Amino acid sequence: MSSFSFYTVPEIVVGAGFAHDLAPFCAKVGMRRPLLITDRGLMDLGMITPVVNALVAQGYEVTTFDGVTADPSEAVVSAGLNSYLVGRCDGLIAVGGGSSMDVAKVVAVLAAGQQALAQMYGVDQVEGSRRPLILVPTTAGTGSEVTPVAVITTGETTKAGVSSRVLLPDVAVLDAALTLRLPRAATAMTGIDAMVHAVEAYTSRLKKNPISDMLALRALRLLSHNIRRVFDAPDDVAAREAMLLGSMFAGQAFANAPVAAVHALAYPLGGHFHLPHGLSNSLMLPAVLGFNTAACAQLYAELARELPGEVQPSAEGLITWFEDLIRDSGLPTTLEQAGIGEESLAMLAHDAMQQQRLLVNNPVPVDEAAATALYQHAWAGTR
Repeated sequence: MSSFSFYTVPEIVVGAGFAHDLAPFCAKVGMRRPLLITDRGLMDLGMITPVVNALVAQGYEVTTFDGVTADPSEAVVSAGLNSYLVGRCDGLIAVGGGSSMDVAKVVAVLAAGQQALAQMYGVDQVEGSRRPLILVPTTAGTGSEVTPVAVITTGETTKAGVSSRVLLPDVAVLDAALTLRLPRAATAMTGIDAMVHAVEAYTSRLKKNPISDMLALRALRLLSHNIRRVFDAPDDVAAREAMLLGSMFAGQAFANAPVAAVHALAYPLGGHFHLPHGLSNSLMLPAVLGFNTAACAQLYAELARELPGEVQPSAEGLITWFEDLIRDSGLPTTLEQAGIGEESLAMLAHDAMQQQRLLVNNPVPVDEAAATALYQHAWAGTR
């Protein structure tokens, strides 16, 4: 067996109601004046007020920053840091999706005052420490609560990642009750995103290892066996918790065996056309799976065995199952249906080449010509 290392969050807590009693976790990490980072949508739904009120009732001074947007920009990060400093905070809590958790991770490092954001982009570029950090996901998709990665929009159409174990939080709190209000489309996009994490971790070229493999397989089984259930019965807490666990396991897998071409080609779609990240992944998934089959046929067959129903244990079985799920979920199945013009494909392929941090993990090399062909297949719905 080749040597490998595996890292994850020091403490993971799973259970209904934990999100409304974060005081014990704050006390454990020495946080008395937390900055709670979230988005306006969750505030308007009334999901954040009970979390804040419970902390205030136990003597905590809470500052709330609800300025997180999808594909958060450097300006959002800066505004979050300003809220931290003005509030004289001593730690951070994120309650939300991947965007809120990514912003909190970066602000936690910036608040330590040892490094500028521009110096943090890339792999293992973070120096020094961070402030105490608790992450509470409200979607079953990104797995950001257990990953050392934060993705920030750096320009008009560009994104960059910060990847460092320093970003792993002190505590991840999984409360399935927070995901009950997730609409069907968001459930589909985030659930497929999580399954892409599992698939790409299982086939990652450089750092695939027995622990990440185990987690990826378990993640795919939990997610695939429950996603249609949460479509039909969105208030099924047990199914929602299974999705949340699957998302976390997939996050732990790809935190150690990184994702590859699906994500690399998805990022320009988000940057240029502001498609949700999970939708961008679902649009690129069938084409990339077909492209990688020559190198991954056996691995794809192993993944297909984790799927529900009578699925052929083969690469074709895996791809067909995903195509059926994407269609049945009601999401667009092609880039054309998503409103992407064919004239944009060459530009997207050019921009995807900037994602070498991810492309190096793909089991089959992807150059600009290959990326153009993959976008063409995703646009037309072929593979």
